[in-house]
Amino acid sequence: MAGTDETGAAHARPRRQRRRLVISLTAVAVVAGGAGFGIHAVANQSDEQGQTAQAFRGATDKVVRSDLEGSTTAQGTLRFADPRPIQSARPGVVTGLPKAGSVVSPGERLYAVDNVPVFLLRGALPAWRDLAVGMSDGPDVRQLEQNLRDLGHLDVEPDETFTWTTVEAIMDWQEAEGQKRSGTLPLGSVLFADGDLRIGPLTASVGSQTGSGSELFEVSDTSQVVNVDLRLGDQRLAVVGNPVIVHLPGGSETTGKITSVGSPTEAEDSSTVIPVVISLDAPKEAAAFQEATVNVDIPSERRKDVLSVPVGALIAITPEQFGVEVVAADGSTRQIPVTTGLFAGGRVEISGDDVRAGQRVVVPRR
Repeated sequence: MAGTDETGAAHARPRRQRRRLVISLTAVAVVAGGAGFGIHAVANQSDEQGQTAQAFRGATDKVVRSDLEGSTTAQGTLRFADPRPIQSARPGVVTGLPKAGSVVSPGERLYAVDNVPVFLLRGALPAWRDLAVGMSDGPDVRQLEQNLRDLGHLDVEPDETFTWTTVEAIMDWQEAEGQKRSGTLPLGSVLFADGDLRIGPLTASVGSQTGSGSELFEVSDTSQVVNVDLRLGDQRLAVVGNPVIVHLPGGSETTGKITSVGSPTEAEDSSTVIPVVISLDAPKEAAAFQEATVNVDIPSERRKDVLSVPVGALIAITPEQFGVEVVAADGSTRQIPVTTGLFAGGRVEISGDDVRAGQRVVVPRR
């Protein structure tokens, strides 16, 4: 009976040690941020001795010296930039609307009320008055003349003075569009925008009655952006120009940059967030998506010129000490203690007296 007790105690001690090891490894996994990687451990000394008795033939990787960069992942929404409503410039019956999803370019018809078309022109300054003979000089005249020149109806250099040359250019344009040659553009005849407009959902229909200022449809820019609400605790990451990685639906990814950072605002859950807008470096990569939920990796920490190994190469030498198992040139292995640093991208920064770049380390088989 005494022998049985001793045997039971002998078995109990390794079980307690393994429990302590599991607790230690769990703590490290939490520190690593739940990135989905694990740490393996050598079960016991007899297994180690059996393994080193012959040349190791398992999976290995190398200790690498390089820069290591960690990141914070935030959820965002991929959508077309700057969505906004288009309102009717005059009351009447809607007689023409663009098709949802289409793109309207400067010089083209945008919509029509009472069979009078409204044209899209390029410009950052909105129209605020009639464009006609007798008007005072202004930047809106130059903006109009630049459009007439771009459309091939004005031969002189655009300026801020509305002249008979401007009148003739307007009449030529009106004739080309099948309109009456009035030589004037009453307020509401044209809408200025920075460039092409993508047509969004329609809120009016052909034949419906509309009032001045009534919403007709939504437009946006043709470029796509990602809108992210960063937690207040991550506001240090919200820096214009910072590069990011955008993970698209289906597993593909593309790169981008933070282009604007808003003021702190209250989210729906009453938390405070920082609105961030991200532009894509390769917009074609996201062309298949009109709107989608995406994950964005924003660089949060960087270590320069450090040694690192795959996270799976870490072993627990003791409950308090981590290490790696190094494979020598003759195939023998030995454990060396290491100090861990940054966990990033499936790798972990390590340092120690016996660690050097190029060493082969044991990793779990996949």
